[in-house]
Amino acid sequence: AMADEGGTFRLRCSLLGHGQDVRGLTRGLFPEGGFVSVSRDRTARLWAPDGLNRGFTEMHCMSGHSNFVSCVCIIPPSDLYPRGLIATGGNDHNICIFTVDNPAPLYVLKGHKNTVCSLSSGKFGTLLSGSWDTTAKVWLNDRCMMTLQGHTAAIWAVKILPEQGLMLTGSADKTIKLWKAGRCERTFTGHEDCVRGLAILSEMEFLSCANDASVRRWQISGECLQVYYGHTNYIYSICVFPRCKDFVTTGEDRSLRIWKQGECAQTIRLPAQSVWCCCVLDNGDIVVGASDGIIRVFTESLERTASAEEIQAFENELSQASIDPKTGDLGDINADDLPGREHLKEPGTRDGQTRLIKDNGKVEAYQWSVSEGRWIKIGDVVGSSGATQQTSGKVLFEGKEYDYVFTIDVNESGPSFKLPYNITDDPWLTAYNFLQKNDLNPMFLDQVAKFIMDNTKGQTLLSTSNQFSDPFTGAGRYVPGSSSGSSTVPGADPFTGAGRYVPGSASNAVTPVGGVDPYTGMDAYQSAAAKVENIYFPKKDAVTFDQANPTQILGKLKELNGSAAEEHKLTEDDLIILEKLLSATCNTSAETPTAQQLQTLWRAVNWPEDIVFPALDILRLSVRHPTVNENFCSEKEHVQFIILLLKFLNPKGKQANQLLALRALCNCFVSHAGQKLMMEQRDEIMTQAIETKSGNNKNIHIALATLTLNYAVCLHKVNNVEGKAQCLSVISTVMEVVQDLEAIFRLLVALGTLISDDTNAVQLAKSLGVDSQIKKYASVSEPAKVKECCRFVLNLL
Repeated sequence: AMADEGGTFRLRCSLLGHGQDVRGLTRGLFPEGGFVSVSRDRTARLWAPDGLNRGFTEMHCMSGHSNFVSCVCIIPPSDLYPRGLIATGGNDHNICIFTVDNPAPLYVLKGHKNTVCSLSSGKFGTLLSGSWDTTAKVWLNDRCMMTLQGHTAAIWAVKILPEQGLMLTGSADKTIKLWKAGRCERTFTGHEDCVRGLAILSEMEFLSCANDASVRRWQISGECLQVYYGHTNYIYSICVFPRCKDFVTTGEDRSLRIWKQGECAQTIRLPAQSVWCCCVLDNGDIVVGASDGIIRVFTESLERTASAEEIQAFENELSQASIDPKTGDLGDINADDLPGREHLKEPGTRDGQTRLIKDNGKVEAYQWSVSEGRWIKIGDVVGSSGATQQTSGKVLFEGKEYDYVFTIDVNESGPSFKLPYNITDDPWLTAYNFLQKNDLNPMFLDQVAKFIMDNTKGQTLLSTSNQFSDPFTGAGRYVPGSSSGSSTVPGADPFTGAGRYVPGSASNAVTPVGGVDPYTGMDAYQSAAAKVENIYFPKKDAVTFDQANPTQILGKLKELNGSAAEEHKLTEDDLIILEKLLSATCNTSAETPTAQQLQTLWRAVNWPEDIVFPALDILRLSVRHPTVNENFCSEKEHVQFIILLLKFLNPKGKQANQLLALRALCNCFVSHAGQKLMMEQRDEIMTQAIETKSGNNKNIHIALATLTLNYAVCLHKVNNVEGKAQCLSVISTVMEVVQDLEAIFRLLVALGTLISDDTNAVQLAKSLGVDSQIKKYASVSEPAKVKECCRFVLNLL
């Protein structure tokens, strides 16, 4: 045999230890050359290379999940944990974090509402998790920082990209999404079934694999560069070789495939139906886990290859495997037409080619090995044994469950089609719909219907019991809206505003006026001879919009009132009332605003949107007054008040209204009642406010930056991790579009205030890549405050 050609993977060792399917693998950092495996047997195991022979030794077994363990990843070393940490996700909805030398978890992350089936770690201690609850979550240490919402079905795969702040998620909704700083930037479409795995090639490219039996190579910019075909069934996992673009895949067709230069260079069959997972070690060896609970390692190195006896034992095990024709691994089989054993005398044409023969009434499957120049038996083909049903419950197709999914090849050269079928379906109707859907010739109707009947013989309705079988192929899969999804403990889910902030006391000081204050823009602040004192942050008080010209505002209000429709017109008395309100709240009179004045103002701010802006401006100025603030922001009134302001933030509405609504929200922060309301409604307000960034209006950008800054001031006083994460995400997103330096300055102060005295916030800001976003402002010459503030922030990062 041509053993010297190199580049062929052979068995290195088989590792027993897990009691059930091995569902996840990842190469370990410690011990060197080792790896971690997780299984349906509810354990995770750490394996170290065995110095003496070619195997691995189980170092220890970790337990912490109350159900199957589905995925695993390594969190890189930190000062606190120099050997890194191990994260595992399970069907109990939890993520367990382990140290490398303790079998019990260090801590458990709770928050997902269904199976956690994918994990990926980034720099600075961040962890990304994907779940059947259709969300992905970003965790930092033991806290959930943000939830990525947008997929409409289970998220099977997640990856953090090398460029900071970028994350990928792949879902059963057939799409892949790219997220930046917690917001979906792009959706990649092309796969025709659930996306199951993702692998990173470089900062610009990644790979995905799916239940449509294809692998795709994508550019981050959105374009699909290549599609690779080779597998004949679902592809469950994909992993890239170190320092090159070659990769390996495993799937439901019992195979591990090695891809080099874009071609399937080698196919290794395993004696197990589902090859769930793979990982590549630093030395290039491949570790695979399968439904028979055995971990197998394959190597190109002759020194590490298993002994002849072990390889023979593996081949014997393979040859005794029974292959279920229903899985479509071998195409459609008609036993009567198969050749006999003599057919194996002809050599194969490519590595991994399969050939079926009939010997004494038994159908056997063989695979051609180029490196050995011989046919290797890969199993006996059995009748409708229902093997896939036993191992995996229902079969998943297009994100839905079926008793069977057949592969139908209409002609040799053309593509094969998937035909999903439930025992309760009518075979003729199913066949008819299948031909219609795939634009196939209706004359195949008899053949397809007969094929369905022949291949589902003896299957009764009882076999589709509803008990919980393996959810990985889709049984017991989460269907949004169907689960009772008990609303978890408040505070478990970020962004619901749970765990609400109740401020102790807040000073009502209005921004001091004077040349020293960098906010008012008066006598633009000049630094004396290079004083390096940070006067910028953490900022202690809200920044408000105080500038006012009451005469102009009232003049405009009167003018528009003249043209208003009858039902909106204000009387002369109403206008005098509003004039009094303005003078009471702009400190020109010592009177307190009255209930009557506020009722009149409320009528005016409900004017049609094309004439409402002077009334909104009166609202912006009035809400700084403690009486008005208390009135609009108190428990009784606040719902209408917030709904009103959020309505004006619609980016399709008038820019003047967007601007004044943002300024009014900023001014709410002057009093205790306003702060409390702003913090309770933070998620809603920030989500709406960020949409106003699209208008490229510098005043709107300054108001948006100020709103973010006022949130940062409040969040600095309380440790609300989710709130800080949302603010950091907003700062990062708005920084991308803002040109105006005053807006940039306010965002920098907000950033500095958020991360002051909080190492978690510093780590999160770094993981979002904020430091690289703001570097350019360190060299701005005018106004000097931008440069100085930026440098203070960079010192913290």
